[in-house]
Amino acid sequence: MKRRLPSTSARLALVVMGFFLAAFVLIGGGVYFAVSTLLLDDARGLVHADASDLMDIHRSGGMAALHAELDDRINDGSDDPNAVYALVDGDGKPLVGRLPDAGRPEGTRGRWVEFNEQANAGGGSLRVIAVERALPGGGILLVGQELAAQDRLLEMMQRATLLALLVALGAGALVGWLTSRWVARRLRNLDATAGRVAAGELGLRATLDHSGDAFDQVASRFNAMLDRIEDLLDGVRHATDHIAHDLRTPLTRLHNRLEGLHHEAVGDSVRAGLGRALAETDQLLQSFGALLRLAKIEAQAPDAQAPEIALRPLVEDAVDLYAPIAALRGIRIEPHLDAATARGDRDQLFQMLVNLLDNALKYAPHDSVVTATLGASSETVLIEIADRGPGIPEAERERVFDRFQRLEAHRGTPGVGLGLSLVRAIVRHHGGRIELLDNAPGLRVRVVLPSPSA
Repeated sequence: MKRRLPSTSARLALVVMGFFLAAFVLIGGGVYFAVSTLLLDDARGLVHADASDLMDIHRSGGMAALHAELDDRINDGSDDPNAVYALVDGDGKPLVGRLPDAGRPEGTRGRWVEFNEQANAGGGSLRVIAVERALPGGGILLVGQELAAQDRLLEMMQRATLLALLVALGAGALVGWLTSRWVARRLRNLDATAGRVAAGELGLRATLDHSGDAFDQVASRFNAMLDRIEDLLDGVRHATDHIAHDLRTPLTRLHNRLEGLHHEAVGDSVRAGLGRALAETDQLLQSFGALLRLAKIEAQAPDAQAPEIALRPLVEDAVDLYAPIAALRGIRIEPHLDAATARGDRDQLFQMLVNLLDNALKYAPHDSVVTATLGASSETVLIEIADRGPGIPEAERERVFDRFQRLEAHRGTPGVGLGLSLVRAIVRHHGGRIELLDNAPGLRVRVVLPSPSA
């Protein structure tokens, strides 16, 4: 099963939101790291200054003076309530407090240490940053600072960062959505213009805002391309019209002269030759007539205000028209018709049905059935003509819609290869699509037209 990918607008919104969040995380993480580092450096500065003062007291008064100073500070608590002290004499006997992790190797003494101590209220532990100093004559002094205030500040920053992250997530989603909407709106205008041009409004052009941005440049190049295509199509159409008009008159005169000679001819061989010439001129005149009708239909823009046409009587008329021809060939036409309507031109829709039935009867074998189906839903109208003939290979099904294209196996049959071209032009003019499907065996032509209620 093919995995459905998100649309370009959704991917753009996700990319914008992702970059927005990534930038916020990088900035927030950088600020958090800088603040935590600054707070830790400040605590280390206080500890270092306090340790230097106590070392001076030890040098001047010895262990007794240092012990007395620490007792005063601990009992008084007025100097710095967050200060942490420990003192061990030369014999390893604790005099004040206790050293954390006393079993550390001696080479680590004098370094910065970080440990947790029990909070006074019994509610958890407090983080402490401290330094240990070796005393002259033996003994160890530990001076530290509780990091409760710093931790509270960092915790507040974490909560604020989480809240800001949620806000940034919403803001990023909103910015991404607005960006994708803006891009989609600019592209939707171009897509709508392309769709209407493909439907036959060749004179339509994309709207320019003259801002000079990438979208405006693409729209300008798109319009230039449409101008060039319209010029080329007009050239081909005018050439076809001129050829058809210029040759139609002499061909008509030639046909009339041949018809007159055919009536006046005496010998059977002469009459037979003139009859073949008349048939060929009739075919040429039909070809030029079909070319003119095709050019006229292709030049028409879709008419959204076209009247609603009841299709069931139209299909019945086409079936009744070809029923005698089918009976002569031993073919039976079976209609399966529901009530359906479509907006459009009655004559063109009837021409489409006639061409499809004519093709089906032309290639259907003797004593077979050709089915004509008409159905409708809330959004579409379905017309199908199916036969049991040789069908069309799948690789050739698009090519047969081109003008004068005929399969090699069908070159001996009457026709010049304009029937399906005319059918496709009529279907497109009515805003529908045509499909050639396998009828196993045979060919099933499906025409899908929009419903007037859609």
